[in-house]
Amino acid sequence: MKNLKLWTIMTAALMSSTAHASVYVRDIKVDGLERVERETVLSYVEIKKGSIVKQNQLDASLKQLYATGLFNDVSLDVKSDGLMIIKVQENPVISKVLFDGNDKVDDSMLESEVRLAPRSMYSRSKVQEDVQRIIDLYKRTGRYAVVVEPQIIERDQNRVDLIFNIDEGPLATIDKINFIGNKHYSDDDLQGEIMSKESRWYRIFSSSENYDSEKTNYDKELLRRFYLKRGYADFTVKSAIAELSPDRKSFVLTFVVDEGSRYKIRNLKITSSLSDVNPDDYQDELDFKSGDWYNADKVEKAITALTDALGRKGFAFVDVNPILQKDTEKGEVDITFDIREGSRVFVDRINISGNTRTHDEVIRREFRIEEGDAFNASKIKDSRRNVENLDYFSKVDIETAPKDNNKADINVKVEEKSTGYFNVGVGYSTVNGALVRTGVVENNFRGLGQRLGVDVGISQRAQEYDLSFTEPYFLNRRLRTGFDLFRSETDYQDEGSYDSEVTGGRLRMGWNYTDDFSQQVRYTLRQDKISNVDAGASKYIKEEAGKYNDSSVGQTIVYDKRDSALNPKEGYFLSFGNDVAGLGGDEKYLKFDAKAYQYFTIADYYTFKLFANAGYITGYGGRDVRLSNRYYLGGSTLRGFDVAGIGARDKYTDDALGGNWMLYTGAESIFPIGLDEIGLKGRTFVDMGMLGKPDNMNSADVEYSSSPRVSVGFGFQWLSPMGQIDIDFGFPIVKEDYDETQIFRLNFGTRL
Repeated sequence: MKNLKLWTIMTAALMSSTAHASVYVRDIKVDGLERVERETVLSYVEIKKGSIVKQNQLDASLKQLYATGLFNDVSLDVKSDGLMIIKVQENPVISKVLFDGNDKVDDSMLESEVRLAPRSMYSRSKVQEDVQRIIDLYKRTGRYAVVVEPQIIERDQNRVDLIFNIDEGPLATIDKINFIGNKHYSDDDLQGEIMSKESRWYRIFSSSENYDSEKTNYDKELLRRFYLKRGYADFTVKSAIAELSPDRKSFVLTFVVDEGSRYKIRNLKITSSLSDVNPDDYQDELDFKSGDWYNADKVEKAITALTDALGRKGFAFVDVNPILQKDTEKGEVDITFDIREGSRVFVDRINISGNTRTHDEVIRREFRIEEGDAFNASKIKDSRRNVENLDYFSKVDIETAPKDNNKADINVKVEEKSTGYFNVGVGYSTVNGALVRTGVVENNFRGLGQRLGVDVGISQRAQEYDLSFTEPYFLNRRLRTGFDLFRSETDYQDEGSYDSEVTGGRLRMGWNYTDDFSQQVRYTLRQDKISNVDAGASKYIKEEAGKYNDSSVGQTIVYDKRDSALNPKEGYFLSFGNDVAGLGGDEKYLKFDAKAYQYFTIADYYTFKLFANAGYITGYGGRDVRLSNRYYLGGSTLRGFDVAGIGARDKYTDDALGGNWMLYTGAESIFPIGLDEIGLKGRTFVDMGMLGKPDNMNSADVEYSSSPRVSVGFGFQWLSPMGQIDIDFGFPIVKEDYDETQIFRLNFGTRL
């Protein structure tokens, strides 16, 4: 019986299909229309009046009507008399689209993301698509726990209000960052190189602890650069996995790395397939030599230097290709820079997008290639690095789009990030006592790349107020110009029995000769005031009580070859500056200052620093050098001695009188102590200092010796939640009886 019943059903279905296939459609009727025109429905139906109906046409017509999104129910029926009836139920029309619960993302951004809008047709599938779009938008802002519930409120005339109820949830933070495979650098070292940071309470003003997949991808590139700069030419990031917690509120990031071998340069040479190019003429363009550690940054700079040098000789279309031959067992690499003729391609247009706040010109001026120039891949790489170094963007993408006639467009796409910072900190220093500091800095003021900063610091013995502004491209040239306004009030009663006030301003201009070689000139006008001089103070201090105006011009030349300005481990730094006072004002002096620092790291962990600071100041035109312009050593300079602890001192009052020349030098080592996770490192040091006597002082009234003072000690450097804390224990081993010492020194960082 069951088989007979099934056969009956199949036969009926076949007869129905056959009947449709042979029925001539004499007319088409459409039922259920309210807003949609009849012709609109018929335009999506493959069956026409006067045709023979087929089953595949019925199926196709049904799918097409549903696909319009105009209807939530459709049926097609062909009668035996040739009448085809199409019944539809129209989707309601959306009267309003509303968002509720969105505090972190405004309505305008959500409206631009969803596809449904007032006067459009409602459909469940489109609503779900928009729900997913909203969720994706929130994920891009770091909120992975977002919940979106659509709600329908029915109105008359088949209209509805569509409301998206949003529970935004918290920002998804990074609970933990793990590194697997790193043998030569600690987790703390690597965390210091990437943008992503572990969630900590003190990062309330930072977005670095919020998870962002694009930021994680950039972290992979930062890790690669870090290792390639230090000789690890085979380094790779095998994976970067982000595990979302069950509550969808936090992530654990795990970077799996393969450091590979570290390479030293064995052989270094330049070859050329161009008959007019002699490789020996370009050896000086290489900033490294055999025996140096491999450094990918220096290789890139060498490519740029060679390309530029060849361009100056008239070779506009060249490719410089670095060829590496590695000896993994010996940890050595041969580098050959192969020069050959390149493709004759010119830059047509440089297109910039994504910068809603930053002006195009701020980005364009960082490019080392211009429209109409010969295409140069090396210069494009340099341009990308320059734009990234602005630190205005979370992402910088540069693509080349070839065009006809040997031309190509360069398309630059950026994603902006916050460039303003609010700093606040409290702390304690053995020098200044309890202190509070706050400041606001905007590094991309008005989207023009300008820097505006306001800083206020108040402690038990000093108050400081600073306002600064910098224009990095003055008159559309690579000239850094700016000004500083400052005022400080300092209690020197312990050292010299007086108070000091300094009020003034400074105009400055700087430029770069190369990426490493720069110069700055400045003009400073300030007023120094010596007040509240104690009755028992030194006669030399009493003589200087009052106000004095100081008008000076100066310059500083800097040659900086450090691998990092913030956390140097390799390289050196040299600077020389001088100032001349006497262009008006009460002061007349010549001043010279020089600094030299050398950094090198052993076994990837132990960093050594050698340093030397020297200065000399002398009056002219019958003027002596006043207290506020002299040199003082002690405290943070010459550890183990108190502030102004060495140098000339009044025999009767014990007041420090400073000196007209100084030398401060020494050595320091920084090393891990097993607490890298909290940013704590140890250090040992040897300091040596010498201070010259001020001019025109009677030796009978002053205790003075220009002999060296030496101290040794140890300490700790902690990158704490409130900034860097320095703790030092210094022990003078060479000193004079009248010197003032300070074995323990604590300096609490003043910024978050």
